[in-house]
Amino acid sequence: MSLSEKEITNLIKESIPDAIVEIKDLAGDNNHYSATISSKIFNGKSKIEQHKLVYKSLKGKMGNELHAFSFKTVEKKI
Repeated sequence: MSLSEKEITNLIKESIPDAIVEIKDLAGDNNHYSATISSKIFNGKSKIEQHKLVYKSLKGKMGNELHAFSFKTVEKKI
């Protein structure tokens, strides 16, 4: 079972409500995604801390229902 773009966005926004999530389906198979996620919560945090916040928001689905997901995080200007 895979996750849709909408499901991924909803998971992220549950944990990071102000996030702007832009997702691309890389293979057209609802299984390989690339995303850019911007949020004020990332401001002042290292890339590792930012990525941990995103992985936490995915609630263990990375590697399971979400097979391939690459993303970059962007600090949102205040």
